[in-house]
Formats: sequence, C-alpha cells, structure tokens
Amino acid sequence: MAETKVQKRREEVHVHALGRVEGDLDVRVLIEDGVVVEAWTQATMFRGFEIILKGKDPQAGLIVTPRICGICGGSHLYKSVYALDTAWHTEVPPNATLIRNIAQACETLQSIPRWFYALFAIGLTHKNYQRSKLYEEVCRRWAPFTGTSYEVGVVTSAKPVEVYAIFGGQWPHSSFMVPGGVMCGPTLSDITRSISILEYYRTTWLEPVWLGCSVDRWLENKTWGDVLKWLEEKPEHFNSDLGLFIRYCMEIGLDKMGAGPGRYLAMGTYFHPEKYRFPTIEGRNAALMSRAGVYDGREFHDFDQARVREDVTYSYFRGESFLHPFEGITEPLDPAEAEKQDKYSWAKSPRYELPGAGPISLEAGPLARQVVAGRPGAEPWQDYDPLFLNIVKEIGPSVMVRVLARMHEAAKYYKWVRQWLQQVDLDEKFYIKPKELPEGRGFGATEAARGALADWIVLKDGKIENYQVITPTAWNIGPRDRRGERGPIETAMVGATVRNPEDPVELAHIAQSYDSCLVCTVHAYDAKTHKELARFMVGGTQ
Repeated sequence: MAETKVQKRREEVHVHALGRVEGDLDVRVLIEDGVVVEAWTQATMFRGFEIILKGKDPQAGLIVTPRICGICGGSHLYKSVYALDTAWHTEVPPNATLIRNIAQACETLQSIPRWFYALFAIGLTHKNYQRSKLYEEVCRRWAPFTGTSYEVGVVTSAKPVEVYAIFGGQWPHSSFMVPGGVMCGPTLSDITRSISILEYYRTTWLEPVWLGCSVDRWLENKTWGDVLKWLEEKPEHFNSDLGLFIRYCMEIGLDKMGAGPGRYLAMGTYFHPEKYRFPTIEGRNAALMSRAGVYDGREFHDFDQARVREDVTYSYFRGESFLHPFEGITEPLDPAEAEKQDKYSWAKSPRYELPGAGPISLEAGPLARQVVAGRPGAEPWQDYDPLFLNIVKEIGPSVMVRVLARMHEAAKYYKWVRQWLQQVDLDEKFYIKPKELPEGRGFGATEAARGALADWIVLKDGKIENYQVITPTAWNIGPRDRRGERGPIETAMVGATVRNPEDPVELAHIAQSYDSCLVCTVHAYDAKTHKELARFMVGGTQ
C-alpha cells in the first residue's frame, strides 16, 4: 500500500517594531500548520551607550543613561547613581534614600495604566475575538482613544510623575539623584501636594476603575483561589477592569499562551533608608525592600551580580565572548559581515551562572519580581507576597499572568509611596558630599517597570574605564547563546497557535506582555517566495 505524505504548511512571519516606545525589534517566527515551531528575536538598532561613556567623567552616566529610555529614564538614573555610590563609598542620608524610592516608584505607577491601556489592551479589541460574549464590553472600555477606561487610565497615568517632578525638577530625564543623595530641598507643601496627587490616582482610577474595591481588599489575596473568590465576591469586583480582564483572558485563551522559560530574575529595588546608608555591592541584598533573587522553576537562589554574563555568539559584536560586565567588551560589527557568522541581533544575550546548571536565560519583569516576592524568609522590612508564586504553581505562567503581575504592583507601590512620603524628615539632610575616588568599581541596579536593570562601572585615573548597561529588554529579547538556548521571548513564542498568519495578533500579545519596546507593526511573508502577504498594525495608529 502506497504511503501518503502530508505536506505541512510552513510560513515565516516577521514581527517588526518601528519604535512605539523605544528602539527597534524584529521577531521572526516559523509557523508550521498554524503553530510556531521556531522564533528569533532581532534587535535592529545599535545603541552604543557603553562606547559613548568610555573615557568620560564618572558622573556622565547620570546624564547619559537616563536618555536610553524616554519612559523609564528615572530607573536608569536610580541604578546609575547607586553604581557611583558603591564605587565612591558614599554616605547616603535616609531622606535621600526615601526620595529616590518615591521617585522611582512613581515612575512605575505612571507606567502601569499607560502601558495597559495604550499599549497592551488595544490588541484585546482585535476582530479575532468578536465572537466572545465579552468583546463588546472590552471594546467599549478599551478601544484606543474612545474607550471609557482608556481615557481615564491614560489621563490619570500622568499624575504620579508629577510627584517625581516635584522632587526631581522635571520628568523625564531628570538628573537630581547624585552620589551622596539628591539635589532637592522639599518642603511640607511638596509632601502634602504629593500625597494629594497620589490620592487622586487612587480615587480616580486605581480603586473605582481598575480594582472595583479598596487597595487593601485586593492585597488580601494570597492565592489564585483567593483571586477567583474575590472575582465572585461582589459585582464591583466582577465588573471592574481587572475582573473583566481576568474573565476575558480565560475566555480567549491568554491564560494558556506565552509561558516563557519559567525561570525568573529580580535584582530588587527600593532600599531601607537606614540599612543602605553606606552603599556597597556586598550589602545590597540585605538592605532591599523589594527583594532580589533567582527562581529556577523549582528553587530560589540568592542573586549575585558576579554570576551575570553576556554572550555575543549570535550578536552583532566581535567574537564569542562570555564575560562579566566589569570585563565587558562592546565591539560592533557590520551586520552584513556578522550575519555570515550566523549572528542576527544587536542585543547581547545576558545569562546567569546558576550553580550546578551553568549559564541560563532568565525572564525579567513584573512577574519575575512578584515570583521572587513569594520567597519565604523575608525580613520584617522586606516585601513578602506569595500571590504570584502560587499562581505560577497553580495555573502556570502566561500572557495573562504576566500582565496581572504588572497591574498588581499599582496597589503595592501606591501603599509604599504613601508610607515613604510620611517618613521624610524635613529637618534632616538630603545630601552628603562624597569624596570622588579616582579608582574603583561600582554596581547599581533596580527594577524598572519592565524588569531588572543594572549598571557596572569601572573607574581608572578619574575617568570611566568601562561602563556596561544590561536592560530588562536585553534579558527578555536577547538572542540565542553559545549553547543554542533561546532567549525568553523566543521561548515564549514557540508553541503559540497563530490563527491567521496574515494577521498574527497572538504574537503581539506575547511580545507586548513583556513590554520590551517592541511590536508596532507585523508583516507576514511566504517562506518560499518571501512575498509580503499582509501588514498588521497593532492598534491601527500608523
């Protein structure tokens, strides 16, 4: 009997970003019978900030690195100042630590509703879901520009950075954090105005629109079962934007899509004002309020910056180096020449040397830091929140869970900022002039809205000898490494079902759940002819 061979349909889909937020990223996937079987992430723009900073004054990073991003420039300032604090062995007064914490958290509070309504939720109004019983309500609330929640969410998102500007003088691109403290002298009026602005954020959007309950009630949820009970507890919960999001995701399958590697990295952020008066690399973890750590899918590990490496095997940089950032080398190649060596991205591949497992890729972002928040053993001043560790164990990671983790932080950070504002002592110092050491090494890190963000600085003869920045976007969109292991977004896309390769909105959901400065337009190509089949614009704003 003759065998019948079934010809599988193979197509290549090219996801191309034109810089909606920052940078350019292409995601190329191979689809076989409607399922993604391979994925490659390609950062298409050379940045070169490490080269720019070489040989400059040590404080140049305070000016240059916040310009890396127009959305999270405050996060870049925060980690760059701690890199110098550790290199120069400064003393930072408690007031300065509080103000730094307040500013950093307010930038993230701004990002949360703006990202959800203006970047992510737009895709939920896609015609693919028009048969959903919730589709009409989703469009009524989240359609771009016209949605009822879209308007209030985007407008209210601007309020927290008004707090940042009160202390920092402006947002974005402030440079008011300096080694030894902050360059501001707040008054009682500044504190009360900041509290008022924060309360507006809570009473206008966070509680009535997003949560449908008080911040404290939402934060009582410690398990996925608690969340499901909360959902049914009151009509206000069920019908809130959060309630609608959970119900809609479970109906259209976003709770089963885009799991990623299931391994997480958080470098931690926000310091206890008394426990990090004299910043050091070694004392950093113990002073953190939002903790650092690595979760390998089974166990937790302490985060150690000495275990970070950058691989350039598939990056547009010379060689195949696998170096710690203190020894990092940034030597760009002509992409045409680099591609002859099978290199395909301007992003390096950050990896973490896990004891007994070798270098592994790790997902960074809100889900990562909320999983790490579930690690037992927190000190009284540190964040312990078991909710998302439980959710990951109960239903697994997904696009839905990744988004929920980010939105969860609106409630947490609101409470933290309120507390910090009340702890500022207007009669005490905000700055202690440091001694500018000509030699040294420093490490500064934080958790930007998108995830773990860090600087490594080497000083020699009073100048910057080496400066390396690793962003959360690099952790998530970095290409394969020397062992052939994919980056987190590459991993998350493999196995995804794409209903229509000419309009692959599913890929946009996965990519945008990481918020990695990417998906703006999507192009689909026939794998044989390379003819463009269709162009899909996420959000329809081209």
